[in-house]
Amino acid sequence: MPMSPKVFHSRPTSRFRRLSSSVFSLACLIFGITGLLFGVFSVTRPSGECPDVKPRSVSVVWDRSGHGGGSLNDVGASKRHKVMAFVGIQTGFGSVGRRKAIRQTWLSSDRQGLLRLEEATGLAFRFVIGKTEDKSKMAALQKEVNVYDDFMLIDIEEEYSNLPHKTLAFFKTAFALYDSDFYVKADDDIYLRPDRLSLLLAKERPHTRTYLGCMKNGPVVTDPNMKCFRIFSNEDVTIGSWMLAMNVNHENNHALCASDCSSSSIAVWDIPRCSGLCNPEVKMLELHKKEICSGASTFSDE
Repeated sequence: MPMSPKVFHSRPTSRFRRLSSSVFSLACLIFGITGLLFGVFSVTRPSGECPDVKPRSVSVVWDRSGHGGGSLNDVGASKRHKVMAFVGIQTGFGSVGRRKAIRQTWLSSDRQGLLRLEEATGLAFRFVIGKTEDKSKMAALQKEVNVYDDFMLIDIEEEYSNLPHKTLAFFKTAFALYDSDFYVKADDDIYLRPDRLSLLLAKERPHTRTYLGCMKNGPVVTDPNMKCFRIFSNEDVTIGSWMLAMNVNHENNHALCASDCSSSSIAVWDIPRCSGLCNPEVKMLELHKKEICSGASTFSDE
């Protein structure tokens, strides 16, 4: 983790670029294109340059002073890395076991393995987590960062009621760090096939103003009056309302929230079926033993 936090500054802008968005309640993944963050989060391109930051984990500071909704201040020059998609795996302090299971299955547990995966798929992966006043938990997290070096740490309280704000901070930070065609929000209770996700996004690249998701229980927002840039209590509802306001194309893809592995599944969600309230790590390890789940191109370490 860097000796000092990476901090970014956002300035209002009216320019729009390509974007990807959808109105669906997402089971596991949320995708957004560059213009989404221009329009929704009003983030500008960092002005300076600096060499690639090592180690790979990055700490960001969420600055609310003088800004009603908060902003990320820029202290240094930051070169935006070019990738096809940045995948932020949303996680918390109680999910140590989930992160371990993910690193043992579809995401590499060592730096070189993660680099190979990113080079092969064009996708960058980081666990996204906030902060807590519990010093023992923060110390344990720091140890995990030192060992695996695969985090994006955001200066916002890690609690359920803060999920919409954490999601907003994640997208703004991801945009500041990565010049990406897609920005992906994933949860830490899914079994993902990075190779298949890469193929899906590569096919969608020519389609501008498109948002991909998985509709579980119907539209997030149906009232036209709710087409606005505001924060709701649920992060999926919040993003769904933003997508409606942007008048984008919506694509519902159930391969992103399959109930089990198949030849076409991209992500298996709700493992087991408990809406994220139970421990999916054992089931995740069981799935990985199946050839139809892991395949030959998961790039994971056994």
